This record gives sequence, C-alpha cells and structure tokens, in this order.
Amino acid sequence: MKGRGKQLVFGALGLVVVVVTFAVVLPRIASYTDVWDVVKDLDTKWLIALGIAVVFNVVTYAPPWMVALPGLRFRQALPFTQASTALTYVAPGGGIVGMAGSYGLLRTWGFGSSEVARAVTITGIWNQLANLLLPVLAVLLLSFDQQRDALLTTVAIVGAIVFAVAVGVLVLIFWSDTLARRVGELLERATNRALQALRRQRRFEGWDERLVVFRRSTVHLIRRRWPWLTLAAVVGNLTVFAVLLVALRAVGIGASEITWVEAFAGWSLARALQLIPLTPGGVGPVELGMTGILVGFGGGNAEVVAAVLIYRAFTIVPTLLLGLATMAGWRWLGPDRRKEGVGEPAGNPPGG
Repeated sequence: MKGRGKQLVFGALGLVVVVVTFAVVLPRIASYTDVWDVVKDLDTKWLIALGIAVVFNVVTYAPPWMVALPGLRFRQALPFTQASTALTYVAPGGGIVGMAGSYGLLRTWGFGSSEVARAVTITGIWNQLANLLLPVLAVLLLSFDQQRDALLTTVAIVGAIVFAVAVGVLVLIFWSDTLARRVGELLERATNRALQALRRQRRFEGWDERLVVFRRSTVHLIRRRWPWLTLAAVVGNLTVFAVLLVALRAVGIGASEITWVEAFAGWSLARALQLIPLTPGGVGPVELGMTGILVGFGGGNAEVVAAVLIYRAFTIVPTLLLGLATMAGWRWLGPDRRKEGVGEPAGNPPGG
C-alpha cells in the first residue's frame, strides 16, 4: 500500500508540473493567442520540411537497436522502437519505464533474456552518455562563437564531470573480471548502506558476480560494434535536433536571432531534463527549459514558444501514435526465427 501511495503522489506531482507549465508559466511568457497567430501562418514549404525531418527522426530510432541486438532487422526494429518509446510517454518513470518496456517487448518476440538485457543496457548507456556529453559540446561551440554564459558554462562543467565519472566506471567494469567484481562489491556496499541510512529493510546481494557476467556478455559486442553504436547515436540525436531547428526557422526565427549553435545549446541542455523521471518524456520541464534558454538567446517570446511546442508535438505525437498502433499487431511483426537468424554472433555488421 505504501508503494502504491508513493506512486499516486508521484503521479499527482507530475500532473501538477504539467498543468502549471502549460496553464500558468508558458501563457505568461507568450499568450496562446499570439502563439496561434504564429502557427497558423506557417508556410507550406516549412510544413513539408517538418514532415521530412520527422520521417528521418523516426527512421533513426531503429539502427542503435539493430547494432546492439544481432538478429533484429529494420522491419522489426522500427515498430519496436516506436512502441517502446511510446511507453515512456504514457507512464511516469521516463527511461526506466522505457528500458523495462523494451525488455518485455523483445522477450515476447522470443529473444533470449541475456541478449535482450545486454541490448537494453548498451543502448541505455549510449543514450545517457549522449545526454551528458551533448550539453558539454554545446557550451564548447558557444565559446567558439564568443557567447559565454556563466550558468550554461557551470551546467556544462557539471555535465562533463558526471560524464567523466560515468565513463570511468564503465571502463573499470569492462577492463577485467577482477575490476568488475570489485566495482560490483563497492556499488552493492554503498547502496546497502544508503538503504540502511534510510531505514529500508531491503538489501542487495550478488552484484559482483552479476557485473562479471554482464562484462563477459557485452565486452565482445562493444569492442566490435562501438563505432556503429556511436554513429547511430550521433545521427539519431542530430535528427531530433533538426526538427527543432526547422521549427525555429519555420516560425520566422532566423539565424540573426538564434544561430544553430544557440539552438543546439538550448536543445541539448533542456533535453537533459528528461533524465529527471518526474513526468513522462519530460513533458513540462523540457518545454520550460528550452523556452527559457532560447528566449534568453534573443528569440521572440511568441515565436519561441510556438517553435518549442511544434518541436515537441512533432517529436512526441508521431511516435506515440505509431507506437500505440503497432501494439495491436505486435506478435505478427516479430521475426521468423528460422529465417531471421535471431541470436547470430555479435560480430556481424549492423542489420547484416
């Protein structure tokens, strides 16, 4: 009952954040009447450009999973990624829900638990590292553009530290069985002490051996496929940013008001708010963060709010609709295990 009560409180808090964002804060930045005046005058060519950007964005969801899970083909990876991402938009928990949903969906297609867990972990790691590294890259680009901001620089420094720590831990885990076992022991001990300080009865055990097993099952795949994983992550993130950039230009915000570097900074820094699992897909905090940064860079209030709302609608709604639609024929979309070669060696090139 306690757990359910916490979920209800957490859900209510997320709902409050969404309501306050869209009913109170954003209207104070720009009235929805002014925003609608901007949106209704969009040129047809920009609507076509937005459509093209959305198609590229949707398509690039699939390659990282094709690399991380040998045997998963594009015709399965595309609907799978839409369905698993849709879960993050309809349930609190953000990436945690998405990872759990991804695991469950792939298991219904008959993929082994160990290979699915490996794929979920690898794609999750690459996504989170990208979320940490992109703000650092954005502020670095701003410094080249001679536009420094103390707050943004501080955020980037914190992100760089967290990124370095995360990479360092991963290197220790993957370096050898001995190091993996020691890291597992340290993490288990630290977690149990934290639980004890919080007066929780639960204790974790066996993390050392689990990390050893994880290392052995993933290190070969990462060694052979890390360039493909990195390339897929970079391209996927750039297509998401392209939707925002097109939206900004579509509402009349030119490069003289907000350069692509500033747009990239606002996008990467605000998108990192999705790491906080307060609302599904970061709805609310992401819009506020992105709007505040872009307005601060010199964009008009109504135009920025319009662009941010268009960007969020065009990156969330298509995936949400496609994901929910594919659930109806989920089992029929799965691979034919006799023909698709599910479970093939990890050394093959992605999708091949």
